[in-house]
Amino acid sequence: MLDEDPIAAAEALIASGRADQAARDLRARLAAGRGGLLARITLVHALLAAGDTGGALEEAREAVSLNPGVAPAVLTLGEALLAAEALPTAIAELQRALRLDPNLPRARELIAIAWLKAGEADKALENLRSLEPTPAIEAMIASAGRIKTASRSDAGYVRHLFDQFSADYDARMIGQLSYAAPQILLDLASMVMPGRENLSVLDLGCGTGLAGLAFRPLAARLDGVDLSPAMIEKARARGIYNDLMVGDLESALAAPGPAYDLILAADTLVYLGDLACVFEGVRKRLAPEGYFLFTTEAASEGFELGPKRRWRHSDAYLRAAAQSAGLAVAGLVAAAPRHEANQPVDGFAVALMPE
Repeated sequence: MLDEDPIAAAEALIASGRADQAARDLRARLAAGRGGLLARITLVHALLAAGDTGGALEEAREAVSLNPGVAPAVLTLGEALLAAEALPTAIAELQRALRLDPNLPRARELIAIAWLKAGEADKALENLRSLEPTPAIEAMIASAGRIKTASRSDAGYVRHLFDQFSADYDARMIGQLSYAAPQILLDLASMVMPGRENLSVLDLGCGTGLAGLAFRPLAARLDGVDLSPAMIEKARARGIYNDLMVGDLESALAAPGPAYDLILAADTLVYLGDLACVFEGVRKRLAPEGYFLFTTEAASEGFELGPKRRWRHSDAYLRAAAQSAGLAVAGLVAAAPRHEANQPVDGFAVALMPE
């Protein structure tokens, strides 16, 4: 059957859950010089179905190398890059496929998927609205709507943002934005918990480890969590953390785990609007005499999304949310965690403790 119609046979194997066999058969044909672009594209799909993303990406790049400027080859490379979570490059290749052949609805659908993964609802909708409605397309439109109305920044958006910034994050934050949140929190710690040391510390949204670096001298144990795998790798390279986890901070706080003497969130809560879930999670994970230290940007009332897509919180909101979660305000002072356009950003440095 494979000799008579190798592509159909491979697709049948993939559909029946035997993608590994389909990949072996197609590789054998290609090695024997008996397959062209369609065989290589089907091989990429077989490898993706088998969970071999690295192999799929290698074969997709080979397909483009052998068939430069051919839209289906570029589309397949975009699909493999998307599976590898290389979102900016995937979007670029899928857009290139559309320039080569504007009549590729699959490319537009994959671009929408990539933008949804990146938390960019409006950009996803731009592509989805031009496609024929199907249950899958309608589900993605609904997902984009949920992102737009959520009371926190989408996790995909935050991960995508910081994966992109990871290479020069420290230089950008310290040099361009005068980032001061770690030192501000260290100063606040000296006010509300003077003399405390040998602490177990959890760094929420740890990034590359700038806050961890500031607090390491006070820590017997230092753990960190961040949505961005690239940022976690930068933090790991510092060698200051006992444990690092890629994950959402709300989920990390809700999961079973040790109690901490100190939980930090330096310039992290700006990606969350409603803080009720965070405060409740912190309350469960704080030791009886523990503290939660964090910075926010200032709002006049409640919480609001600012023009830079960073959430702001008012003094009154922070106090009310803390009280609802069973946390007492040990300190709340005006602070400028960073600069924008060479101007200090109004904010707060806050210390909470169990009531």
